[in-house]
Amino acid sequence: MNLVPLGDQAILANFANEAAALAFAEAVRVVGWEEIVDIVPAYVSVAVFFDLSRIRQAELRERLQTLNIDESSTVVAGRLHDIPCCYDLGPDLAHAAEQLRLDCAEVIDLHAGSEYTVYAIGFCPGFPYMGYLPQALCGLPRLATPRVRVPRGSVGMTGRQTGIYPLDKPGGWNLVGQTPLEMVHVESGYFPLRVGDRVRFQPISRTEFDRQRGSRLPV
Repeated sequence: MNLVPLGDQAILANFANEAAALAFAEAVRVVGWEEIVDIVPAYVSVAVFFDLSRIRQAELRERLQTLNIDESSTVVAGRLHDIPCCYDLGPDLAHAAEQLRLDCAEVIDLHAGSEYTVYAIGFCPGFPYMGYLPQALCGLPRLATPRVRVPRGSVGMTGRQTGIYPLDKPGGWNLVGQTPLEMVHVESGYFPLRVGDRVRFQPISRTEFDRQRGSRLPV
C-alpha cells in the first residue's frame, strides 16, 4: 500500500490490484472513524477524505497504515446483480461485432456470459465502470463522434470496460444493448450499484423489455 497526500483534506491509497483496493475501502468503512468524511474507491486506488478540523493528515496516515489488508488477494465479495439487457436495442452492436471480427450472436454470448465488477462510479451520478470484458471483446475504441444524447439504460463497451448510462447523457461508448431498469433516481437517493458489486447481464426480448420498463433492482 502506498499512501500519498491528495490536497490537504484527503489521502490517496494505491494498491497492486483492484481487489486489495476494495478490501481497504471496506476496512476503512468498518472501523468507522468519525473524522472520515468520505471513502472513494476507483480501480486500484482509494481516496480517503477527512475533516481537517478533527484530525491531522499525518495522524490519519498512521492509522491507515495499521489496517491489515491482504494486498495479494484477488477475491472481490460484493453483491451480485442480474441486470436484464435487450441487445436488440443496441445501435452499435453490428458495428462492434464487425470491428471485433465476430458476429452479433457471439458478442451477445460473450458479453452476457461474463461477470463484471463495479470498479468505479463516475462521469454522471450512478454510472458504473465495470470490468473486465472477455479478451475477445476488448479493444473497441470510443466512437469517433460522441452522441449528444445516449438514452438512459444504454449498455456500452469500450476498451476493457462495460457500463450502463443511468441518465440521458452525451456519450461515446459503443452501445450494444439497453436495460429496462431504472438505474438511478437522484431525488430519492436510489443508487443500487456500488463499487465492489458484481453484475451479470441477462438477454431479454423487446417484449420483455417493455414489460420490465421502469423496474428497479433491490437495494
